[in-house]
Amino acid sequence: MTAQLPLPAAMDAGAVPIGLAVSLVEDNDGGRVFVHGELSYAWDGEDTATRRFAAAKLADIKAASVAEIAAVFGVEPGTLWRWRQALMTDGVLGLAPEKPGPKGPSRLTDPLKSRIRTLRSAGLSLRAVGAEVGVSEFTVRRALAMETPAPAGPATAHPVRQDTDADAIAAEPAKELPVLPAPADRSGERAWARTRLLECAAPVFAPAARVPLVGLFLALPALENTGLLECSKEVFGALPNGFYGLDTILTGAVCQALAGEPRAEGATRIDPVAMGRVLGLDRAPEVKTLRRKLSALAGTGKAGELLSAMAAKHLHAGREQDGEPGLAAVLYVDGHVRAYQGTRKIGKVHSTRLKFPVPATEETWVANANGAPVLVVMAEPGAALTGELRRLLPTLRTIIGDERRVLVGFDRGGWSPALFQHMAENNFDVLTWRKGTTADINDVLFTEVTHTDDHGQTRTWDAADTHVELPVGTTGEVFSMRQISRQINTPGGGSRQIHILTTTGMATGEVIYRMGARWRQENYFRYARMRFALDSHDAYASTDDDPERSVPNPAKRRAYQKVLTAKTRYEKTIADTDAALLAARTPAPGTSTVLITNALHNAITADLFAAETALDQAQEAHKEVPARVPLGEIAPGQQVLETETKLLSHAIRMAAFNTATTLAREIRTNTGYARADNEAHALIRQALTSSGDIDPSQDGYLTIRLDPLPTRRATAAIGELCDHLTATETRYPGTDRILRYETKNRETPLTN
Repeated sequence: MTAQLPLPAAMDAGAVPIGLAVSLVEDNDGGRVFVHGELSYAWDGEDTATRRFAAAKLADIKAASVAEIAAVFGVEPGTLWRWRQALMTDGVLGLAPEKPGPKGPSRLTDPLKSRIRTLRSAGLSLRAVGAEVGVSEFTVRRALAMETPAPAGPATAHPVRQDTDADAIAAEPAKELPVLPAPADRSGERAWARTRLLECAAPVFAPAARVPLVGLFLALPALENTGLLECSKEVFGALPNGFYGLDTILTGAVCQALAGEPRAEGATRIDPVAMGRVLGLDRAPEVKTLRRKLSALAGTGKAGELLSAMAAKHLHAGREQDGEPGLAAVLYVDGHVRAYQGTRKIGKVHSTRLKFPVPATEETWVANANGAPVLVVMAEPGAALTGELRRLLPTLRTIIGDERRVLVGFDRGGWSPALFQHMAENNFDVLTWRKGTTADINDVLFTEVTHTDDHGQTRTWDAADTHVELPVGTTGEVFSMRQISRQINTPGGGSRQIHILTTTGMATGEVIYRMGARWRQENYFRYARMRFALDSHDAYASTDDDPERSVPNPAKRRAYQKVLTAKTRYEKTIADTDAALLAARTPAPGTSTVLITNALHNAITADLFAAETALDQAQEAHKEVPARVPLGEIAPGQQVLETETKLLSHAIRMAAFNTATTLAREIRTNTGYARADNEAHALIRQALTSSGDIDPSQDGYLTIRLDPLPTRRATAAIGELCDHLTATETRYPGTDRILRYETKNRETPLTN
């Protein structure tokens, strides 16, 4: 049987889509709404009530989301809700507009509007212009949206009005662009690429409107600051000749991660044409192409070199100078266990998150003072944090580039007085928790200390600042450290003391703040696990582990357990024997003498001699067992997972995370978004996946014009962010085009 093709959402090529099933056409003759291609509502140009009726009924039948309907009709969701309530209570008459006109004299006089335009053209921000002339930021936007008076002559072809009930954000109207035209034809370049005669395809942008994922262009200025593209060129040079070049592959991978699909397989869930428009190509690379290109980069064995170069750029670009003078950076180091669920024979590691040993690989992560990832290295299988810290110090010193001191914070897993002394000798300050039990500090030594962070928030603690001496080895040598003690409450109404050890001369309040800020690195692990596939296996290859590698002997631990068992039995037998001897030496009631023969004494002490012999045998057996043995003796055939591809994936996702974090910080510091402290990251995720226009019409510039977001405050915040990003004058990678960012308004055509 033949099947009828589904009707298009609209029969008019210029219709604006509303969801998947509805579209709207508005022109000088009025408006029309199509549902699954069928005309459902229509109104004349002056019939405002029917227009509102159509919007309300579309929301009632759930033809699309309220936010989508409101955005296309040029109103806020709250306005659409009021229309629905009015239709329910008063019918269509309740939708009739009130008599238009100002309720009082307008403050926007012609001289004031002229001054606003002059100040704005001088480069002042919208907020600064409003403060200068004494009006709100919204009034400034409205004044800029008003047409400049023109000499008498023919009327403008398409005058514009805003709905009287809409609190729309006005902006200068954009040029007419074709809606989703075919991408630029790149078939000739693809043919050359198949013959390996093309080094790479350069980005070419075609004018297009309502392009999905255009919000990803917002990430490019922040991506440039991560150093991923610059450092990859220094380390790798270029990819082998082909259609997709190094910049395209890395930029596309970061954009894919920011769009919510950090793994290569996620390319199947993103429209390749839409992502291709962001990359300046006809389509984005497919999964197999992306994997092949990344494998070629990983095959060079330079992923670690790339991470070190990015870390150097990151630290040199934003060195913390807060704290004591001469401090190069504040870094946090922690290990991360990446569990493995496959069939390969991988060594087991204890996972603190899962609470039991699992097949896994270990990584050592370095973060800056804000918890942002800076560097990651693959740890030796089964290595302790103390050994990894000692191995990492020369790398950190090379990255810092000078001999200034570096404050390194870590948890109790790095406890080692010998390591602390080694770090201090190499100009690394220690910041960690004290391990083990220790005597409490006298209460009279506690005083109130405060610290004010970079955001102006002041915190207060009760703390004692003292010095302690830690034994180093068994030679009697000690290492002096500064100890910061705090009183904390415990469940049940009690309290206990916790102690921070450090070698830095920072103020007491700042030491406590820096130690608590170490949890930002743990927060990154949680966030990256959910949104950036931190624990994913990006390559399924493995290699045989070194069978000669020295590893702890598990038999040594079992032998030690036997020693402990024998010792426990020996101590219990001593107590029982002493009690039996005491009873034997005590005369019976009514007598004053006791007779103890050798046979009786031997019988009483027989168990003691047996327990002592067993303890001696267990100790001798424990001494004979070697502490370390070659891996091949205890785990033949053990394998290790491939690391280069994973390190390269970490570099890409670290760049994506730092890009999103930078944009969220810009929302907090350079916009008036009231909920920025709690919703900055959510707003950035929403903006990065929004649609908009690509306008390359002006030579040397690439204008990105974003569609309005569902709420006015979100659109206003992104508009301010666009102004700030435009001021950076960032060039699109691989081109000489400077990026300019704008946001659209929510205007509707006005009939004559």
